[in-house]
Amino acid sequence: MPALELEIKDDRARVMEPGVIPSLSLVGARKAIDFYKQAFAAEELAAMPAEDGARLMHAHILINGGSVMLSDAFPEMGMPHQPSNSFVMQLLVPDAQVWWDRALAAGCEVVVPLEKQFWGDIFGQLKDPFGVNWAFNQPDQ
Repeated sequence: MPALELEIKDDRARVMEPGVIPSLSLVGARKAIDFYKQAFAAEELAAMPAEDGARLMHAHILINGGSVMLSDAFPEMGMPHQPSNSFVMQLLVPDAQVWWDRALAAGCEVVVPLEKQFWGDIFGQLKDPFGVNWAFNQPDQ
């Protein structure tokens, strides 16, 4: 069995900032990375393919300057895919309409329309094709 290697595509993958980093377990992690590049201007920093060559054991991307880790689900290892609506990936951006339009064009679906909210911010929520909810929040200036 060949040794698995983490392919570092960008040295920023070697530097981890303190804080909370989301880690998504998906079906089709490679496709998700490609989608996130298109929808959210994600940058791929590192990826480690699984032994089967079809799935990813680990990947590290940046979206809006923040790290997101992801991998494929591995039901044979006790890690099945478990869709969840118990979290939302929140993007705090100065130009929500630009981010919103790009994500919609890539294939996200509207959950909450993007509009000025009672608290003053522009806010909306989308769901990506992998079942992950994304909120766009443009603070009131």
